[in-house]
Amino acid sequence: MCTVCGCGTDTAEHSLIRGHSHSHAAGLSSARMVQIEQDILGKNNQYAAQNRRWLAERGILALNLVSSPGSGKTTLLTETLTRLQGKVPMAVIEGDQQTSNDADRIRATGVPALQINTGKGCHLDAHMVGHALESLPIANGGILFIENVGNLVCPAAFDLGEAHKVVILSVTEGEDKPIKYPDMFHAADLMILNKIDLLPYLTFDVAKCEEYARRVNPTIQILHVSATSGAGIEGWIDWLICAKPPIQA
Repeated sequence: MCTVCGCGTDTAEHSLIRGHSHSHAAGLSSARMVQIEQDILGKNNQYAAQNRRWLAERGILALNLVSSPGSGKTTLLTETLTRLQGKVPMAVIEGDQQTSNDADRIRATGVPALQINTGKGCHLDAHMVGHALESLPIANGGILFIENVGNLVCPAAFDLGEAHKVVILSVTEGEDKPIKYPDMFHAADLMILNKIDLLPYLTFDVAKCEEYARRVNPTIQILHVSATSGAGIEGWIDWLICAKPPIQA
């Protein structure tokens, strides 16, 4: 039994193939690696389907926020929570390898947050999220923000039961990220281009970045935001409100 996520594979085997389907490991054939990956993703998808049903029954919008480390994801999230306070019920699941720093920042806004430390794991999975839902208080009709581990590779493959993946890309990272990490941008429904207040000081090509993003995902929506200056935040808030599902009868 894997001690990381509870799936039926060996923990060491799970750690070897997380996000690395083309890697090599001593003692494991390529066929065995593929089989392990299929088993893990299959089990994860079962948990994700359970989470999705649970959320849909309660009319809760769940968003999987993904990005590289340092993209400003947590700052954007705290600003979002502050602006939505009193308008809609909210809760946050925080994923990091270590520390509860981000969850502490979230709780300072008054919104309940549950920290998941993945240790050597490079992403959250649906089993972890399902356990979090058992103890995280969130009212029907609310919004659940899942801040995934900072990583543009592994989280792309793991469905958590969310309604949408939202990828946050900072203008300090380089406009070619969408074609360097195409799986993530293909999986996302929305790309938030963050830290746009820094554009005057950078050589970041916004048009080229958007072209690259739409090359790998022609239907991706794109918002321009600065979590620090507040520019574009209202467009993000409007997107959230429009995305909220009705509560099932």
